[in-house]
Amino acid sequence: MKRHSAVFGLVIACVVASLGSAIAAETSATKPNILFIFSDDHAQHAISAYGSKVNETPNIDRLAAGGARFLNSFVTNSICTPSRATLMTGQYSHLNGVPVFNRFDGSRDNVAKHLQAGGYHTGMIGKWHLGSDPTGFDRWIVLPGQGAYWNPTFLVPGRKLTIDGHCTDVTADLGIEWLKTRPQDQPFFLMLHQKAPHRAWEPDERNKAIFKDKTVPEPDTLWDDYYTREAALPENQQTVAKDLTRRDLKLEPPAALKGPMLAQWLNTKPMEIEVVQPDGGKKTLTGKELVKWKYQRYMQDYLACVQGVDDNVGKVLDYLDEAGLSKNTIVFYSADNGWYLGDLGLYDKRFMYEPGLRVPLLVRGPGIEAGSTPEPFVANIDLAPTFLDLAGLPIPDSMQGRSLVPLLKGETPDDWRTSIYYRYYHDPGHHNTAAHLGVRTDTHKLIYYWKKDAYEMFDLTADPTEQRNLLHTEANDPAVLAKFNELKQEISRLQKEYKDEDQYADSSEWPAGSADGPFNDKRLVGVKTVSEAIAATVEP
Repeated sequence: MKRHSAVFGLVIACVVASLGSAIAAETSATKPNILFIFSDDHAQHAISAYGSKVNETPNIDRLAAGGARFLNSFVTNSICTPSRATLMTGQYSHLNGVPVFNRFDGSRDNVAKHLQAGGYHTGMIGKWHLGSDPTGFDRWIVLPGQGAYWNPTFLVPGRKLTIDGHCTDVTADLGIEWLKTRPQDQPFFLMLHQKAPHRAWEPDERNKAIFKDKTVPEPDTLWDDYYTREAALPENQQTVAKDLTRRDLKLEPPAALKGPMLAQWLNTKPMEIEVVQPDGGKKTLTGKELVKWKYQRYMQDYLACVQGVDDNVGKVLDYLDEAGLSKNTIVFYSADNGWYLGDLGLYDKRFMYEPGLRVPLLVRGPGIEAGSTPEPFVANIDLAPTFLDLAGLPIPDSMQGRSLVPLLKGETPDDWRTSIYYRYYHDPGHHNTAAHLGVRTDTHKLIYYWKKDAYEMFDLTADPTEQRNLLHTEANDPAVLAKFNELKQEISRLQKEYKDEDQYADSSEWPAGSADGPFNDKRLVGVKTVSEAIAATVEP
């Protein structure tokens, strides 16, 4: 351990010297540190600061209490890899080249490259899921593809290594070790990305035990029959009732099953399940009783994974306080997309309905009013420009978002956006979610399934859970038709503004390459500790 620390210290000293100590000292004195904590599939309404009815997140809530909690934060394409490309580039999918699960071109411009050139020590730790090696980072250690929850393998430049433990704990520990070993005379930009609470929802043992016997309140729309929304919802394959697998539900397979037969058993979507009763007897569940049981199993594991993220946010915030870093560090917390907690009978993301469209965004740091709640519409295209603005660096014209710094100061520019443009492409794809685009304003939403030439329109003030498609129930109402035409015009305006000329609308145009590989298969044998793993990010 001491040998690795000594070598790592020598390497860091050389890196800092090569950058020029005078420049580094100047930037460190004048620029804030930026810590961006990102989780995967964390629903906004599974955070108590956002009014969760199903769990408590005291550590994420610390960011809300001590800083800004954005009330209207959205994504532009609610799916993992495209969202991460948007985070790095500040661009919509049709410009950054990642509409689906394809590989991100690492030679493209990205926010880390600008911060690195501007004197920041840059790091990327955790779930990357862009298929190419991270670029613009002085040090990086990332999961291959989705990564594993237990004893995860990580990639460092040119090598693989494995660390014992639960991925959520390990990722936070890697982040803290990175902070401890960073150059002391440079500001830092660290992207700390958790895998959790992504499917297959495998929580750590302490939180699994906490949630094992909890009864989670059901959402009002768990039994949604999709009446009035016949265009795409009836054929979707991400329902709690019909689409959770035996693997999702953590059912124990027969001991004799191996290989392909075991995989087939685990991937089956059961429509009846035998469960053990409190008295030791057994009961076969079907129908509505089974759906209720599936919902509880799903949510118990999902929320236990969220709790692990919250625990580790607290661990990182505690380190910032102990190290005296909080006073000059801007801390962000967000997620790559929204998520359905049984809302509309669904799990997963993708659809433009509110649970999938909304994401948490909390920001704490010097100059940000504690407990503030900015209301203007913001989107994930705004994050990269915000990082650059906080660092005092110019925002390139290629970025389509806007800096949130004025909003963090309590100021809303007169020309701030009043609508959000969304586009989802992955059709055919996972869960049979139809391709669609749309616009969301303060009061209404219009969704267009372009392959089906079908629309849905909602009055979000009168119908916040999006149960009544006005184009089905009130299609002849002049006021409804007027609003329909107004929203169609707004979509056209936004497509021009964002230069969306229908790229990737046809799946035959999707870029090649996968976000899940390929990767260098060399393995660094015997690495089991966080300190050694961090050292391996720069050791030859």
